[in-house]
Amino acid sequence: MHISNFTLSAVCLLLALVFGAPQSGALAKAAERPNIVLIMCDDMGWSDIGCYGGEVSTPSLDRLAAEGMRFTQFYNNAKCTTTRASILTGLYPRRGKGGLLRQNMVTLGEAMKLAGYQTALSGKWHLGSGETTHPYRRGFDEYYGLLDGCCNFFDPKQRDPKYKGGRIRQFGHNDRDVSEFPEGYYTTDAFTNHAIECVEKFSKKEKPFFLHVCYTAPHYPLHAKPEDIKKYTGKFRMGWDKMREQRHERLVKMGLIDSKWKLSGRDSRAYDWELANHDHEDLRMAVYAAMIDSMDQNIGRLMVALRKSGEADNTLVLFLSDNGGCAEEPGGRSPKIVPGPKEFYSAVGPSWGWAQNAPFRRYKSWAHEGGIATPCIAWWPGHVPKGAITKEVGHIIDFLPTFLELAGADYPEKHNGHDILPVEGKSLTKVLRGGTRKGHDQIAWEWSGNRALREGKWKVVWDKLDKKWSLFDLDADRTETNDLASTHAGLAKRLDGDWSDWAKRTGHRVKP
Repeated sequence: MHISNFTLSAVCLLLALVFGAPQSGALAKAAERPNIVLIMCDDMGWSDIGCYGGEVSTPSLDRLAAEGMRFTQFYNNAKCTTTRASILTGLYPRRGKGGLLRQNMVTLGEAMKLAGYQTALSGKWHLGSGETTHPYRRGFDEYYGLLDGCCNFFDPKQRDPKYKGGRIRQFGHNDRDVSEFPEGYYTTDAFTNHAIECVEKFSKKEKPFFLHVCYTAPHYPLHAKPEDIKKYTGKFRMGWDKMREQRHERLVKMGLIDSKWKLSGRDSRAYDWELANHDHEDLRMAVYAAMIDSMDQNIGRLMVALRKSGEADNTLVLFLSDNGGCAEEPGGRSPKIVPGPKEFYSAVGPSWGWAQNAPFRRYKSWAHEGGIATPCIAWWPGHVPKGAITKEVGHIIDFLPTFLELAGADYPEKHNGHDILPVEGKSLTKVLRGGTRKGHDQIAWEWSGNRALREGKWKVVWDKLDKKWSLFDLDADRTETNDLASTHAGLAKRLDGDWSDWAKRTGHRVKP
């Protein structure tokens, strides 16, 4: 029987309407595509929040963890800028000429916009403010926040102290500069206000939305509200050594770390607690804790807004930190630099910065687990299993391919006339649904002379202070206490060579 082209087309259209059109290379049906809220904090340690063994009261994050999934082996890039570049592009950070955000890279904002999503970014950007690097020009329909790395929480235009360079930081709303801030302003609140406004605006439209919320908390300067500080004053007089021991015990009981992993030893830059000014040190950590507490309150506000919008059940929410706790100490340890008020600019310093990553070694800027491991929570009702803990290894470069898969969209090979670098991340969708995946054969890191490469259970690490490669079996010893480089010299040498190959591909410095 002869069937005309017109009749065949009509039949195909009818079948598509009844059974759904094929989704390969096309957008999934709107009802199947979740909204995505990616929340990232700044310079927070692996074990700071309650659901990861910390002392800080974080009921909002704890609820997300109880109703969702916690990762035990999720990685960032150990540094603000490189982490942000990787999250946005699905690529390892590129070093050298061209900067971290180039036109042969597509951002999450651009990719999700191409996938039919509404897009917004609230908070810290730290990747430039030019024509090709500003968030409003790289795919985000709405932007409000800090274009720089850190700022005064109460008055973002207050000049940094001389010991921090004396800069006035860049702040913006879409493509406009923001230079005035009202009485009672606090960045953590303001970033959340903008995020809530976007949820309310976006939820009224048919298209799904992608919202990236980038808190500056708890990055220095240590600024918090008096009522939040009061909750924690006096609670850290046990000192950093005892705090690490207590966190280690809690993490074992929670099932987030293996009981056979020893608590790593004292950091080479840590102070002696017995010789420290206990009042001042307690206050530094109390203000830091108050900053996390305030962030958690605001995440609670954001979740309330999601539920009120009717979008919560169709929203994937993710939370992580951009690197480990920070050991930097601009201005030094002087008690005259008072943590808390906007008039001062203080930091927690190397001892607390190290302890915040218990039970791991090192901190921000280092490639030991304390610098690159992040708490990571995933929440999506009916999709992410409730109360789950996964040991699957994940990396921030995996977010972009994950989100595109959930959106039913392909990674673009070209954008704005430029050939786009192939994505290096791998989708986490199976993991988010409670399963396993074939992960990366190798993952690598570099920052400021510190470097590492992980292959399965094996990890080689170069510490710029030790100036040698160490080798660790992370299954047996994730706290990196037993260096096996001499007993497995051949393996260590091969992984060293693999790291050098990766470094050449990505423009990183190869020589020590």
